[in-house]
Amino acid sequence: MSRPEYLAPPEIFYNDEEARKYTRNTRIIDIQVKMSERAVELLLLPEDQPCFLLDIGCGSGLSGSVLEDDGHYWIGMDISKSMLDIAIEREVEGDVILSDMGQGCPFRAGTFDGCISISALQWLCNADKTSHRPVQRLYTFFSTLYACLSRNARAVFQFYPENSNQMELITAQAMKAGFYGGVVCDFPNSTKAKKFFLVLMTGGNMPLPQALGDQEDKNCVSYMAKREHVKKARGKPLKNSREWIQEKKERRRRQGKETRADSKFTGRKRSGRF
Repeated sequence: MSRPEYLAPPEIFYNDEEARKYTRNTRIIDIQVKMSERAVELLLLPEDQPCFLLDIGCGSGLSGSVLEDDGHYWIGMDISKSMLDIAIEREVEGDVILSDMGQGCPFRAGTFDGCISISALQWLCNADKTSHRPVQRLYTFFSTLYACLSRNARAVFQFYPENSNQMELITAQAMKAGFYGGVVCDFPNSTKAKKFFLVLMTGGNMPLPQALGDQEDKNCVSYMAKREHVKKARGKPLKNSREWIQEKKERRRRQGKETRADSKFTGRKRSGRF
């Protein structure tokens, strides 16, 4: 099956039908959430401190929901209006804007404490219009992103490089724009679990994070299980628990958003039968 970026430009491929299909597919949702949580982990954000983050290629807000769960504030940008319409319909807590990442990040200098992007970066390597120059679009994107990040901030991109040449092209333009860092490859020996993360840093002198090992490695602890363990240790409510739902609703009330009242049914587990 061909990857989406080989079939049509993103604003055309993710039409109303495809956007709804994407957001309702439980397998896609699960994958997006896991990759988003890994991206946040690689950001190395301060513990127990809300940050202001940028989500590039935010789509319908699946990755933004992960940021919300961690108590962060975010702004998302995407080129697909259909995807953003669903994000608004889902009442995501972040603000979303319609924007082409290849034309740069339209934000003030030093605005964000970090940036994540899930499955979007490889689209910049395509020339969907006669005016598109992948090298120029990559540099424009990275240089404006560098400007709108605070110093010592990180940007983490989960992406699907077509080959090693494309990976080198992307990395070279990021370094030219002022970033330093590199690619972290999780589960390199697995066909399905293998994931590439471009980890970029604006300042400091820290080594790249360690990649997760092969799934067959008995010494490798699932970062999902580790994440839940850390949340428990910090006294944070687990996702989808009654306490987690109430905390999220209270955050929405503080933001002045319309929120359903609590009741004895809030957070109640369903039997799965109708």
